[in-house]
Amino acid sequence: MDVVDGEGSAAAPAKKSGRTSLLDSGEDFEVLDDDDIDDDPPPLEDAGGGEGQDAHEERGNEEADPGEASQEWLDVLGNEQLKKKVLVAGEGRESRPKKGQNVTICLKAFLKDGTLVEEQPELTFTLGDGDVIQALDLAVLLMEMGEKALVQTAAIYAYGTWGSCDPDVPPNAELSLEVELKKVCDAPDMELLPPLEKIALASGKRERGNILYQLGDFAFAINSYSIALQITESSSKVDISPEEEKELTDVKVKCLNNMAAAQLKLDHYEAAFKSCVAALTHQPNNIKALFRMGKVLALQGEYGEAIQTLRKALKLEPSNKTIHAELSKLVKKHSEQRGAEQAMYKKMLGNPANSGAHKRWIKSSWGLSWKWLFGATAVAIGGVALSVVLAARN
Repeated sequence: MDVVDGEGSAAAPAKKSGRTSLLDSGEDFEVLDDDDIDDDPPPLEDAGGGEGQDAHEERGNEEADPGEASQEWLDVLGNEQLKKKVLVAGEGRESRPKKGQNVTICLKAFLKDGTLVEEQPELTFTLGDGDVIQALDLAVLLMEMGEKALVQTAAIYAYGTWGSCDPDVPPNAELSLEVELKKVCDAPDMELLPPLEKIALASGKRERGNILYQLGDFAFAINSYSIALQITESSSKVDISPEEEKELTDVKVKCLNNMAAAQLKLDHYEAAFKSCVAALTHQPNNIKALFRMGKVLALQGEYGEAIQTLRKALKLEPSNKTIHAELSKLVKKHSEQRGAEQAMYKKMLGNPANSGAHKRWIKSSWGLSWKWLFGATAVAIGGVALSVVLAARN
């Protein structure tokens, strides 16, 4: 099971509702102990309780006239899968937020049948960073300060084919979102951000990447890990202690490992290899980085190097059954590959057995030739000698 780093998550076990995570599929495996695996990652947003039905009914009344509503709906992407309707106008187009700014919204999310699945009076996130579902990231960019809007989204821009445990959203569910834009401000200056806040911010982006990884959105997961890496690698004008520096490095290595896992899922082997190399630069004995590097090399057909890398990982953690299994599999494949290569070389050079017989035949032929030649020479010499003797007598 190829699980991304989940340390640091504070999520409580959530209802599975019969849905299986990608990470529970048995497709791949994890190097960490069970205690380090976070099968229930932190929620996308904290789900709150509350009835919320009255507000939803009022929203339904406002949609009563289909003809009027169809004229007021904005087709955000032009594909009828993400639409926005203004309920209360804002302060003008100049007050719209920009990508990269931090926004605070009031959010209520409903299923198609009117069930309230999420309510957050104040949800803060960075626009364009993928901190929330795509529907919110795209729709809030078109909202004005103080505006209240209704957003209808298909599952592809919400929780997709897998759904969500927290909030409890079934697979392939369309959502109606009531959104109010309450606050807009610039993102903090990374150079002036205190180390602990920088660590928390980077960890939050990484955990968001973990959620996207489990949803199968590997490209978006890589984006979240990349943003987290940028935070960890940003320069700082604030003093940082050795302990904070180490913690920041740990977050960076986890991001690199997770990014390599997502890149492997997309068959981006060169990128995954570079991520592993970067992780090992900071922590040469990192088990996960060594293990994933071994997998990348094996997938590229470099069995010899892959075996050496996995043997190093196994030496660091001899009791790891997962590495044992992968190493045994690669040794077998390597042996088969070498056997196939030897057979190919024999075919190219000819059958050695036939070649030996041919050499023996040639040797034997040369032996017979020399014997015949020697005999013929002796007979000729004898004939000459006899002729000389007869001539002398005459």
